[in-house]
Order: sequence, then C-alpha cells, then structure tokens
Amino acid sequence: MCLILFAYKYHPNYPLIIAANRDEFYSRPTSPAHYWSDQPDILAGRDLKELGTWMGITVHGRFAALTNYRDPSQHTVNPLSRGHLVANYLKNQQSPQEYLEDICKQADQYNGFNLLVGDLHSLWYYGNKQGQVHPIVPGVHGLCNHLLNTPWPKLEKGRQQLIQCLTKEEVCEDDLWHILTNEEKAADDLLPNTGVGLDLERTLSPIFIASPEYGTRSSTLLLIRQDGWVTFAERKYHSSQSSWQDSTYNLQLKL
Repeated sequence: MCLILFAYKYHPNYPLIIAANRDEFYSRPTSPAHYWSDQPDILAGRDLKELGTWMGITVHGRFAALTNYRDPSQHTVNPLSRGHLVANYLKNQQSPQEYLEDICKQADQYNGFNLLVGDLHSLWYYGNKQGQVHPIVPGVHGLCNHLLNTPWPKLEKGRQQLIQCLTKEEVCEDDLWHILTNEEKAADDLLPNTGVGLDLERTLSPIFIASPEYGTRSSTLLLIRQDGWVTFAERKYHSSQSSWQDSTYNLQLKL
C-alpha cells in the first residue's frame, strides 16, 4: 500500500475502518483479493512475483497492512520481500506486539517499510526507519510513504475527509471510494523532498496516482463492525479510473 487511512476505535459502530490505495508498477503481476488456496483463513490480494501481500485479514480477525518508506538514497543489498511481513503475520499466532518486536531484530534486512498489525484486541505499528514498536491510540490516522501521521498533503487531505465521512451513524462506502479516487496534485510548496526530484514528487502527490508505468493499482475498504461482521471490498484498476473490477467479501469473524 502507499496510502492507508484508518479509524481505530473512533466510530461507535466500527472498531476499525480502513480506506487504502496500493500504488505499484502496472507490469508487476498481481492477483485480486481472494481466500488463499494454501492458507484458506487468509483473505488478501497477492503479489505474484514474491507471493506476499500488502494488506489482508484472517477469518479470526488478524489484520495487517504495509506501506513502503520512500528514500531512494537508502537501499538494502539483496533485501527480503516486504510483502512477507504482512503474509507471515497473518499466518502465525503471535500477538501483534510480539510479532513486531521479532521483526525489529531483522529490520535491516528490508528496504524501508511501515507495518500495521492487529487483532480483535489491539492495533500496533512499527516502521524500520523509526525504530519503535508502539500501540495505535484511538483516533483517525494515516500512513503514506514516510512515518505514521507524517503530514504529507495527500495524507492530511484524506484523513480530514475520512473524519467527515465518520460523522454519520452508518458509514457510506461510496464516500470512502470518493476519497481514494482524488487525483488532485499538491501545490509545489507543500510537497515533501524525498530525493526523487520535483517532477516525480508532483506525480506521486495525489491520493490516486496515474502515470504511464506506475500508479494506483487497487483501492481497498475494510470495515469491522462491533459484532465481528466484516466487509472487505477491493477495486482493482486497469491503469486508470476509467476501467475497474470490483469484488466484495462479507464474513463473520470467528470470535
């Protein structure tokens, strides 16, 4: 993922609400969200190159999502696949805190990342460019390609729009999709300087990215209700917003 907007214990009816975009090269092979044949408890899309994933949930309520940390000056030699950080958490039984503390010990084997992991009891965050494992406090948060809640324009815009969506008793999925398809670029004086140059910073600044070779490949909504009812909806794009494929899964968590 390259943008994760989430409300944790903020809405009275939904302990967790997530609206997220995955940005990737169009040429990278990917399968849409599905129950994995080799791990049937896992519901997630899949990167067909490394067989990891960027976001997923299990039928028992384990959840994980990942963003990359953008810094072209820092690259690990022969790095491990970051997508396995999500997949491995979904497969095992460690608590979120224990899992992230173990990841800390091998963090230098990966290029920069931010990782959210949780279950029915808690939600935790770790970024290997920040270095500390800590619990997420109730509220509306965002992760982009820097640290948790770094006020990049797209993150702040999306976070404020998500807050507005959650003023209603029932959450409207169309409102969440609307947030994730915003192609407005940020003003130059608000852009971060991550070392990729001004032109690319402009291209990467919208919530929804569209460029010839790289862009928003999919958007995902995850809504977990108080009673354990889950909606997992994915919109897979074909190089632009003009053509997409929708899939929605509903499940009752095994509490």
